[in-house]
Amino acid sequence: MNESAAKKQALENYLRELGSVAVAFSSGVDSAFLLLTAHQVLGDKAIAVTASSASFPERELSEAKAFCEKNGIRQIVIDHDEMQVEGFRRNPKDRCYHCKNALFAKIKSAASENGISYVCEGSNKDDEGDYRPGLRAVAELGIKSPLRELGFTKAEIRDLSHKMGLPMWDKPSFACLASRVPYGEEINEKKLSMIERAEQKLFDLGFTQVRVRLHGDIARIEIKPEQFPLMLESASQVSEYFSQLGFSYTALDLGGYKMGNMNKKINSIK
Repeated sequence: MNESAAKKQALENYLRELGSVAVAFSSGVDSAFLLLTAHQVLGDKAIAVTASSASFPERELSEAKAFCEKNGIRQIVIDHDEMQVEGFRRNPKDRCYHCKNALFAKIKSAASENGISYVCEGSNKDDEGDYRPGLRAVAELGIKSPLRELGFTKAEIRDLSHKMGLPMWDKPSFACLASRVPYGEEINEKKLSMIERAEQKLFDLGFTQVRVRLHGDIARIEIKPEQFPLMLESASQVSEYFSQLGFSYTALDLGGYKMGNMNKKINSIK
């Protein structure tokens, strides 16, 4: 048995010992892998809980619903108004902590109301290398992180997901829309809507890994360098559409997409 297969077996044993779980499900590759494995092991004692919010694109919510329906997994969709979370709008550098704290408290309540003993989330070993204050909330609330605890890397999760036939095995990484706004700049519903619509336009044009970072009235686009030629072909269409959304200027980041790009100056933020 190779290492990834051994980890998969360890995950199944881990979930079996928990007895019943509610998986915080975002339709991303990590949470989908965790959810389907839990469903295979625990059956109806594994449920999905998905949050509907301004920072979670409608595209992702629809994919989450379709995945659960296809696989016969019970899903609970909860409303999460992050704008009401203390400090969220001000966008401090620990914004994610406050948002995750409020969100996972709701997920825990939903799990308890449905007779589920534990809540699990899908962070993996690679997430430990980036600035992720939300993991502090996960720890404080006693949320289980089986993929991270068992040492699963993103590459292993993608490989195992591919073997399981999961359609999102090669899905690009995604983070909540609030992560597109520099720390310290106010977050509001209008900005999140502009970002969501801008990124959806790029997906519709054929771009795969996409981030539209907001800097005042400037949209800074991050895509894979190999797709720069496609951007040159689509430049006028993108610029016109972004202008209609309310951006005064549209720029392409020549460094390309980088996970956690907004965290580069985190140490200089008070």
